[in-house]
Amino acid sequence: MKRWLVPGAFAACLLPLAWLVARFLLHDLGANPIDTVLNDLGYITFVLLALTLACTPAQILLGWNWTLRIRKLLGDFCFFYACLHMLSYLGLDQGLDVSAIVQDVLKHKFIMLGMATWLLLLPLAVTSTDGWQKRLGFRRWKRLHRLVYLAAGLASIHFILRFKTPRIETLAWTAVMAVLLLVRVFEAARRRVRMIQSG
Repeated sequence: MKRWLVPGAFAACLLPLAWLVARFLLHDLGANPIDTVLNDLGYITFVLLALTLACTPAQILLGWNWTLRIRKLLGDFCFFYACLHMLSYLGLDQGLDVSAIVQDVLKHKFIMLGMATWLLLLPLAVTSTDGWQKRLGFRRWKRLHRLVYLAAGLASIHFILRFKTPRIETLAWTAVMAVLLLVRVFEAARRRVRMIQSG
């Protein structure tokens, strides 16, 4: 199982993109293909962000150490799909019209939140390698990568505001994200109490 864990996770992360491409080739993207592409890529990004955040809680609560082996892979694919989501908006939806993009961002808060989420994920993706961890030092690297929690919060709000009527899957994944963040908060508090008691 260990041998196939990373390749299997890699293949699984590519499946949503393959399915979306297949639907495009089969002309099965509905009456508004651009909206479908934007929504699907955004949804995939959000799910992968939740799965990335779930790796450490799964190890803490369930003792699943294997989740830590694919955490970086999931995070990288999350950013990959976030880039596809962003490029689809800028290119397909707005035709790379800078003035139209600026007006749209100022008009719709959920778009501004989405772009803010992408900007938060950018430095995390760039510094996700072991080399960057050594350059920054583990403490500073760890502090920087805590931005993922802020990104998760902004992504949740972006996801909710995207639709006038909240969808069940939107609320469900937002609830999952909230639970994952709470687990990390409680774990951090528990560690601090242990440090105080041992000191």
